[in-house]
Amino acid sequence: MKPIDRENFDAVIFDLDGVVTRTATLHARAWKQVFDDFLQRRAAGSGYQPFDIETDYPRYVDGKPRYDGVRSFLASRGIQLPEGKPDDPPDRLTVQGLGNRKNELYNEILAEGGVEVFEDTVECIRDWRAMGLKTAIVSSSKNCEPVLRSAGLTDLFDVRVDGREADRLGLEGKPAPDIFLEAARRLEVDPARAVIFEDAVSGVQAGQAGDFGWVVGVDRVGARQALLASGADRVVNDMRELQARGGG
Repeated sequence: MKPIDRENFDAVIFDLDGVVTRTATLHARAWKQVFDDFLQRRAAGSGYQPFDIETDYPRYVDGKPRYDGVRSFLASRGIQLPEGKPDDPPDRLTVQGLGNRKNELYNEILAEGGVEVFEDTVECIRDWRAMGLKTAIVSSSKNCEPVLRSAGLTDLFDVRVDGREADRLGLEGKPAPDIFLEAARRLEVDPARAVIFEDAVSGVQAGQAGDFGWVVGVDRVGARQALLASGADRVVNDMRELQARGGG
């Protein structure tokens, strides 16, 4: 595989949660609490099957916009709820009410522990920026900006396309490639000259759908086979693996 350098690529584009910051586990915890509370109430003590972080989170929720995650998981259980409105209170049993409850819990969890970063990713970003590669951060989360600010990483990215921007522009969520393509457009680079880094199956699928030059799966949780099956050109456990061999 080609080295990641200015000869072969013009930009590197990173997913936030699970690639740059250690926040994917925080999202998973918040989702589990929301769905388990809902499912327990719905089951009324009988037939309760909890939300499984190991299987349900990557399959139905990870990498997707918040309300899409609610719809996807509920559909997997054969459950339908009213759509509701964006300003539904977090205790309202609607798709958007559950999504708002998740956001409330996520911010509570985030405030308790702060934001940790993956140092291997930060090291690589700094090196690639020093080579002259453009950088972008992409996230389905509407909390992307405060997370970056809390982690002290805002200066590492030329462009940010997050859940708020996606809503404003009417972009489809992953596995559609819209937010990655918007990042490439803002960077003024051809997608074929950009590398995507993703830890979610839906994100890998989005990168391939956008015809990006490379789509690299970042496996922090033992998801190598799922990432490869989704179309990742390569899967790494540590981003520095890409530097050790000149990028490939």
